[in-house]
Amino acid sequence: MMQHVLRDGTNVKVRYLTREDLPIIMQLQNIVLEDLIDKDRLEPLSKEEFLTILSGDKLMIGVFNQKTLIGFRAFLNPKNDEEGLGKDIGLLESEYPHIVYSEISNVHPDYRGNGLQTFMGKTWMDSLNRRDVRYILATVAPFNIASLKDKFALGMRIYQLKNKYGGKLRYIFCKDLQANDNRVKEMKTIEMGDIQKQQQYVNDGYVGVKMIQVKDTWYVEYVKYE
Repeated sequence: MMQHVLRDGTNVKVRYLTREDLPIIMQLQNIVLEDLIDKDRLEPLSKEEFLTILSGDKLMIGVFNQKTLIGFRAFLNPKNDEEGLGKDIGLLESEYPHIVYSEISNVHPDYRGNGLQTFMGKTWMDSLNRRDVRYILATVAPFNIASLKDKFALGMRIYQLKNKYGGKLRYIFCKDLQANDNRVKEMKTIEMGDIQKQQQYVNDGYVGVKMIQVKDTWYVEYVKYE
């Protein structure tokens, strides 16, 4: 079990979660969902989906303030790229066994602003066996600013922007643990709200590498490598 200190000095504990933790996981997910104004920004998981993740080896990490679960982050090893994220960004079928999905992150509303989502992601990624895992994939809704910041902070990049989950618009992020970037050939900065233009550039081989706020407007910076 690890220790971590929040910004107000509170000491919290970090450990991998197990099937026995399912009731408190569901409880926290419900609290987070109730607090959301835009419910479409979170794709909640069912008990069965959580149990599938918890049946794997160290795929879910949790943060506790004393005995209360205040945050969790779940990953999934999808044997056949069930959600099609690898296929969406052009990975080969032979690469599917080396894919992990960053499936869901929840932080209790009272503990937001402590960077827990990204902390949990970095902690989990640091523990990875990189012989088994190469690609970490995730989906994020446009304008889900906290989640977008998290993905960029973890070194993930936008490779696609399309409808998923029954027509919900999502960025598809990927972190290639073996990538060696070439030099940037071209760079474009596009308003986050201009969906069509972003889709045009990702389909032309551009990759989203960071987001920028200018006054009240959010932009995504896309680059094309040599």
